[in-house]
Amino acid sequence: MAKGDRKRALRGRAGRMQGGRGSGRAGAGQVRLWGRHAVEAALRNPARIHRKLWATHEGLESLDGELPANFPLELAGAPDLDRLVARDAPHQGLVLECAPLEDIHLDEVLAGEVAGPIVVLDQVTDPHNLGAVMRSAAAFGAAALVTQDRHAPPEGGVVAKAASGALEALPWVRVVNLARALEEMAEAGYWRIGLAGEAEATLAEALPSGRVVLVLGAEGPGMRHNIATHCDALARLPISETVESLNVSNAAAVALYAVASRIAD
Repeated sequence: MAKGDRKRALRGRAGRMQGGRGSGRAGAGQVRLWGRHAVEAALRNPARIHRKLWATHEGLESLDGELPANFPLELAGAPDLDRLVARDAPHQGLVLECAPLEDIHLDEVLAGEVAGPIVVLDQVTDPHNLGAVMRSAAAFGAAALVTQDRHAPPEGGVVAKAASGALEALPWVRVVNLARALEEMAEAGYWRIGLAGEAEATLAEALPSGRVVLVLGAEGPGMRHNIATHCDALARLPISETVESLNVSNAAAVALYAVASRIAD
């Protein structure tokens, strides 16, 4: 069915919203994703269990590809979708409610064949930053993103929108003890580099030839002391003195590019 035909066939289904109107929250055990890239990636992900898609006619037309037959879809106006998501969230006429992704364990990543770096975030609590780091990590072929269960954003619409589809592609490992996880990475042969502005060595000087873990702390406080002591080396990005520091997501992107360039060479 062509997109225009699909739009006409479904036109009569617009109307009163069901399931969560006015709440801005997903049902128990569910997550809501919004925005075209995040929703499209989730729809294509066979690991996702989808509960329902709310869409404007324009949002539905923007999707690349057809929905499966009998997919749970409800057409509605943009103001109705506004009430399903966080305030001022840029949903682009698409809101998808689905089950969260299954947990991925660190030993699965360490036993895998992806040679890219592992990115570790220490108490980065802003979901926009986490999603942006995830997007860069996926773009540069990282093996995984690792955060703590606590002091990190949960899976959800803000993270998914900032990740622009990377949430569905990049393994995201959540651990109870970040220090212990770093020990396991070292045992698996990874060289752990913590990014710290006060470090003497630059990242280029500290990069080894083997597998790498990049550890970044929250903006302001940076890495906690215990996490820094679990790194094999601390390194800085050689930025101009006119700028005190980079946003954590920008720093991650630069560091991931440096690792990718080293591998390419």
